[in-house]
Amino acid sequence: MSVDHTEGLLAAELIDAEEGSTPTPPVAAARRRLRGHRALLLTGIVLASLTMRAPLAGVAPVLGSIGEQMGLTATASSLVTTIPLVFMGLTSPLVPRLARRWGTEAVLTGALVLLTVGIALRTAPPAVALFGGCAVVGVGIALLNVLMPGLIKRDFPNSPAGMTALYSTAMILGATASAAAAVPLERALGGWQGTLLSCAPLAAVAALVWLPQAVLLRRGGPAGGPAAVPSPRPAGAARERSLARSGLAWQVTLFMGAQSLIAYVAIAWLPLILTDHGMAPATAGLVFAFSTLVQMLGSFVLPTLAGRMRRQRALAVAVVALMAAGIGGLLVDPVGGAWLWATLLGLGQGGSLGLALTLMVLRSRDAHGAARLSGMAQCWGYLLAAAGPLALGAVHELTGGWTVPIVLLLLVCAGLVLVGWGAGRDRTVETAG
Repeated sequence: MSVDHTEGLLAAELIDAEEGSTPTPPVAAARRRLRGHRALLLTGIVLASLTMRAPLAGVAPVLGSIGEQMGLTATASSLVTTIPLVFMGLTSPLVPRLARRWGTEAVLTGALVLLTVGIALRTAPPAVALFGGCAVVGVGIALLNVLMPGLIKRDFPNSPAGMTALYSTAMILGATASAAAAVPLERALGGWQGTLLSCAPLAAVAALVWLPQAVLLRRGGPAGGPAAVPSPRPAGAARERSLARSGLAWQVTLFMGAQSLIAYVAIAWLPLILTDHGMAPATAGLVFAFSTLVQMLGSFVLPTLAGRMRRQRALAVAVVALMAAGIGGLLVDPVGGAWLWATLLGLGQGGSLGLALTLMVLRSRDAHGAARLSGMAQCWGYLLAAAGPLALGAVHELTGGWTVPIVLLLLVCAGLVLVGWGAGRDRTVETAG
């Protein structure tokens, strides 16, 4: 089972199976008309995908400049990456309900508008505007994270794998380009504000591309009513066991959260770790961008392997070992071995993300169970990940260096091996303890 199939299944079920909705005949007809305009759909998908990670990845190389100009401590600076994660976690469970009430296209368009506003708000002078903009960006990204793969699965039923590959590739390329261009843009535009604002035009154009589709589908629905009607709950839903009582569900959730914690710590602090050890800011930004690009390989290979195995314990250990090697290298020779550490870290991060998404399906008995597990893992996983940049920023501030924070990351890797070993069991959350 590949990562594109996995993401499509999870998001589609979050939108449809979890909330239980079927399109009205007018909406179904409008969707068929839109599918006839493949160029419009493809353009909208690519543009939206390019914006989904870029606003976060572009912050990392200029985080030091933001803190210096704003007079922020390392702990306060880390809020620039922590706040979006908190709001991504809090918003994710609400997305299916919003999609059912207003329609996927309308919510997706609203997400892009929110993203544009949040990106712009981050560049306003007061620190409160910076943090408020970060919250709005997190809400927008959370909406896109859940909606986009399901939309692809729905509108391209005969080629979901290829389309999701296009979507995920565009998402990583957007993040890579944003990270690589951050410092050059800062120099060319006279400050970090220009770097952060550079993502806004693309998000605005993406919103304009999706707007006609949202309007058409809303007009196709009942007058003044939602674009979908409820369908019956799955048989036996009233007797479903709470996932909070499942140890396996928590192992999958912790695996998702811990690997996300490491990923967003890298987004927040990797360039600053390198520059604090003497690397030029522009070079540090390129190293970080390269690490992001390498994630594509890991995220493609690991889910393919995982789907062919009954147990994924060895894969979990392997991807965590790659991440630990990359992190540990920062203690040995952070500048001289930077490209090697970036490669190992990128392979491990991409592989762990792909494995985490795949485990949500493999550890569930059916699509409805996968939707429930995905909702739990994404909500609590993002909230756990949000603690990473903030906590390590505080430790860095207290210790005056990066040795202790890096050692703490290695301890997280050790815990990740343990939960990955449990999550890799050949069990499902419906039957396992």
